[in-house]
Amino acid sequence: MDTTYFGRDFGVMVFKDTEGHHLYWKYVKYETISEYVAGIRHLENQGIKVKGIVCDGRKGLFKALQDYPVQMCQYHQVAIVTRYITRKPKVQASRELKEIVHLLPHTDKESFWGALDEWHSKWEEYINTRAINPETGKSRYVHKRLRSAYKSLEHNKQYLFTWYDNMELGLPNTNNQLEGTFTALKNKLRNHNGLSRKRKEKFINEFLKASALGIVNK
Repeated sequence: MDTTYFGRDFGVMVFKDTEGHHLYWKYVKYETISEYVAGIRHLENQGIKVKGIVCDGRKGLFKALQDYPVQMCQYHQVAIVTRYITRKPKVQASRELKEIVHLLPHTDKESFWGALDEWHSKWEEYINTRAINPETGKSRYVHKRLRSAYKSLEHNKQYLFTWYDNMELGLPNTNNQLEGTFTALKNKLRNHNGLSRKRKEKFINEFLKASALGIVNK
């Protein structure tokens, strides 16, 4: 499940199964935890058994979904780390972390955490270095963004390999299917510039219905 936007307060939240069917979607002003939970409840009320969920790492979402096996989209985690250390990090510790994190969607649980543990052992003292701010007199981390990048992995550790720990569920490790849907939808909407909000919603509805049937590109 994920949400994409077509304007400042015009988003569509989509729930899609692993076979490519769009099970449910709704228009939202904001992407909120309560809207996601309501969507899950709606599916269950329709008789759909939710065996597991793949989503991004929105704060508080994992706790709200604690009754289900939850896989955090690994590409979202890569993006989080990249925001902290940038696409072209200058320091060696950040470059090495980038290499490891980019392995995340392509490797197994033991290999990834083993590589990350080695990195942490090597750079622990470096990322925990503190200095006194001469203006405030307060202590701060010198490499705060790098440390935050690593801490984000620690914080989400429980949810990054749910697919691996529960292979019988057939969970994907990313939201790539939905990202593909959103990209195709936006590309088609670009050919219909000037549509009113109501007509955009009608277009999106038809697109998602057609995509669920596998005929959107025919």
